Amino acid sequence: MLEVIIIDDEPKSITSLEWELTNFSSEITVLATFTNPLEAISYLKNNHIDCVFLDIEMPQMDGFQFLDLVQNRDFAVVFTTAYDQYAINAIKEKALDYLLKPIDSDDLKITIQKIIDFKNSANLKNSLEESIISFSKLTNKPNKKIAIPVDGKLVFLKTDDIIYCESDGNYCSIYLENNEKLFITKKLKEVDELLKSDCFYRVHNSYLINLEKVKEYFKTDGYVVLNNRKKIPVSRNRKNNFLDKI
Repeated sequence: MLEVIIIDDEPKSITSLEWELTNFSSEITVLATFTNPLEAISYLKNNHIDCVFLDIEMPQMDGFQFLDLVQNRDFAVVFTTAYDQYAINAIKEKALDYLLKPIDSDDLKITIQKIIDFKNSANLKNSLEESIISFSKLTNKPNKKIAIPVDGKLVFLKTDDIIYCESDGNYCSIYLENNEKLFITKKLKEVDELLKSDCFYRVHNSYLINLEKVKEYFKTDGYVVLNNRKKIPVSRNRKNNFLDKI
């Protein structure tokens, strides 16, 4: 099943495309529709999709500006527009397809097959990545290297390079000793499993810290200061476990 969203400032265009998608193919579910692209960005932070059908000319921002604001794009993009002069830019944005309004049924058939192929290819790639990640987790060496999927590649990090991780809905930011920040498409819970080590502890729903990087703990205010001077809150219900581990 393909899960998609539609972004278009014209409600009639959304209704038309949604009807075509849901009535034309039993393999597609339209999870949500948006006339406001900013609302779509918020939605994508907490929801996984296979494809976005994206209008180009919108009053708040155009489709290309929208994509610039989306971090770690792991879904297919199909531009929908009444104008054909944006094709080159669509190619540059690595769009899966480009549909001219009014959308032709035969063109839509081809597009749907492209989305299916894209998803299958992504699933195979993810399967290979997960195998490598699982293998790296089996290593028992001190300060072992962990495979982290970042923006279409695997980055191998030593656990000691990581200071802390911060949740961002369905995504996570990893902060490193060299001041670099990695943004990945995994929940904090998944990163916790990946880094499974006595050195890491989830002190808060939104934070996983490297205990070796803790510099100070302020009991009254309930937060730690890490080596990079970052203040991280410690949840009340995790304070005792944190102190035991530290």
